[in-house]
Parts: sequence; structure tokens; C-alpha cells
Amino acid sequence: MSEVYATRRARLRERCNVGGSPSALVTRPANIRYLAGASPQGAALLLSKDDDVLVCADPLEDRPAEGRPDEGVRVHTLSGPGGDAAVAAAGLAQAAGLDSVALEEHHLTVARHRAIRSVAPRLRLTDLGGAVEQLRVVKDEEEISCLRIGAEIADQALGELLESILVGRTERHLALELERRLVDHGADGPAFATSVATGPNAGRRGHRPTDRRVEEGDFLSVCLGATYRGYRCEIGRTFVIGTSPADWQIELYDLVFAAQRAGRESLTPGTAYRDVDRAARQVLDSAGHSERLLPLTGHGVGLEIDEDPQLSPSAMGKLDACVPVTVEPGVHLPGRGGVRIDDTLVVRPEADGGPELLTITTKELLAL
Repeated sequence: MSEVYATRRARLRERCNVGGSPSALVTRPANIRYLAGASPQGAALLLSKDDDVLVCADPLEDRPAEGRPDEGVRVHTLSGPGGDAAVAAAGLAQAAGLDSVALEEHHLTVARHRAIRSVAPRLRLTDLGGAVEQLRVVKDEEEISCLRIGAEIADQALGELLESILVGRTERHLALELERRLVDHGADGPAFATSVATGPNAGRRGHRPTDRRVEEGDFLSVCLGATYRGYRCEIGRTFVIGTSPADWQIELYDLVFAAQRAGRESLTPGTAYRDVDRAARQVLDSAGHSERLLPLTGHGVGLEIDEDPQLSPSAMGKLDACVPVTVEPGVHLPGRGGVRIDDTLVVRPEADGGPELLTITTKELLAL
């Protein structure tokens, strides 16, 4: 992996040079991990022509979930508690004679930017923008392997829950059980706060579990994800509690399933982001649900659960191969509930079999 991290840092240097700044100060945790293999809390990464330094606020601890620094990166630990690694890194840059440094201004607060300016007044500060985030969009096969394992863990946790007794249990209890099962099966932890929604809550995006208990006849929608070696995947499914679903539940489920399938099938290299959204959205629009639709159909995943690209009506850009994304349309009917179906897939060309589905739990409407 050392060569992988070195290559990533070299690619960032090339972008910095084009922008007129040969050095970069990276502060966003996911970007640090992408470039250095680890992102200890409060760390900053200083990249220059001859030296790459990971500045840490505290001594490194052996925490596998946080990763381990690449051997090509020098670790510098602040001498006292309470220091700001980014500010210290700027001081190191000036002491090393650097002329300019590109900062992630979208991640720094005004106060931190001022502090950097105060300790390194001779440095010319430029904006790195989203350069690292852009590099992260296309994943290598090692990254995809981590996502694949995370998806297997999430599938396993969800499958075990479906085999248990659900009626009478609260949304909150089920969510906590799912998160425990993720860790039991080898995840670093949940990729985001697990959502379990029942009855009138079902189908809401980002629903926070409550003390509502599962009842016969409910829709039950679950959205969870696993983090494995820092990489985060996502899966969402909707089920019916009881022996047989009502007609309106079957119709709504079939509609959302058709929309999700249309979105999945459009995931080919060269397809515009907005066209993926349009493929799923048109199915739901045609059934009269335009006012109840989510603002986007899906998004990228990786070291963060919500990355570029954004699959939305206004998104600019086109899909590349080896880009992992979610496809997650849903419809919520106020007072009744709703359906959400969510998969993580990797964009692949048709010659390689088309989009690779990572989350494989059945999308059949199960009556539990």
C-alpha cells in the first residue's frame, strides 16, 4: 500500500504545481487518511517537494480503525497538549523555507486560517479547493475490496435481524441491535446512524429511531451501513410486518423497486449524473409522486458516507468506471408510511458485466 499512498500524494502535488503552489496543507480527516493511510484525531498533513509530514496533536496510538501512517510519511507530534496541528504544520512550512502552501479553505474555520497566517506571515496561502475529494472519486481495487467486505457485513447483520422476532420491539432497540451485529461481524463500526422506521415513519430518509413499537401490518424500513478499514457502504430495505401486505403497500413497493432498478441500470461509464437521477425520478413522477421525492437519487461513498458524485437533477459531470455510488429512491406517504430501497454499487463498463452490486440482500417484498 505504501506505493499507493505515494502515488496519491504525487498526483496531488501535480495538481498543486499546476495551481502555482508546490506544497499543500491537508486538514480534512478523510483526505488525510486517503493520502497518508491514517488520520489521527486533530492531525494535519503537510506535503512539500522533499518531505511529507503528518503532524499529530497527540502521540499515535495503535487503533486499527483509524489506520496506520504510511511509512513514506514522517510523523511529527506536538510537544504539549492543546496545540493545533494545522497551525503547527504552517510553522514547519515557513521554517523549511517554503514560499507558498495550498490550504483546504472549505474545511478551515476563519479563526484557524487567521492563526495559520499569524504563525507563518511570509507564506503565500492559496486555496487547494476540492482537489483531494476529486482524486477520491474513482476508487482503486483495494478500496473497492474494503467496500465489498463492508457490504457483506451489512448484509449479514440485516439478514440475522430478519430472522428474529420483530413485533413489539422498538425502532431504537432494533437500530442498536443492528449496530452491535455490525461490530460483531468485523466492522469498525456503523457507517452512519442506523435508521429503523416503522408504520407511518417508514420510508423517511434519515429517520431517527424512536420508541415506537413494531406492529402487525406495518411497513418496516431499515437503512444501515458498515465501516471497514475506513470505507463506508450503505444498504436500505423495506419489509412488511405480518402475513400479507395490503394492496397499497404492494403497489407502492413495486413502484419504488421499478425506480431503483431504472437507476441501477443506468450506471454506466459516461452517463451524466443527472441522467441517473432522471431515470429513477421519472418512474416516480409518472405515478404522481413528484412532490414527495428526495432531493437526490444517490451519492458517492468511500472514506465518507456522502461523497461526490451527487446523483441529483442539477448535478454536473459524468460517471467514470470504478466509482461506487448508492441508488436510493423512496416515497413517503404522510400518515401511512413508505418505501425506500437503497443499494451500494460500483460503476463498471458493460464489457465487465455492468454495475457491480455490493449489497445483495433480497429486494423481494418480504412479509416478516
